Amino acid sequence: MAFSKAKKKRMHLKRTQGKDVEKKRQTSPFSTHERVTKTKRATLEHIRTKHRKQPQGDDDSL
Repeated sequence: MAFSKAKKKRMHLKRTQGKDVEKKRQTSPFSTHERVTKTKRATLEHIRTKHRKQPQGDDDSL
């Protein structure tokens, strides 16, 4: 596969000047996502509405 122009520039900088700009990218040593479980009320609400039938129209079809 071919390299992108940006990657070619990064490789050239590393080769000629010894600068590795990829190391300067901000990375955090911990997860920045906050995972929160649902509350009991939210879980019960989800179960209650999950397979609820759609509202019926008039009962004239009988």
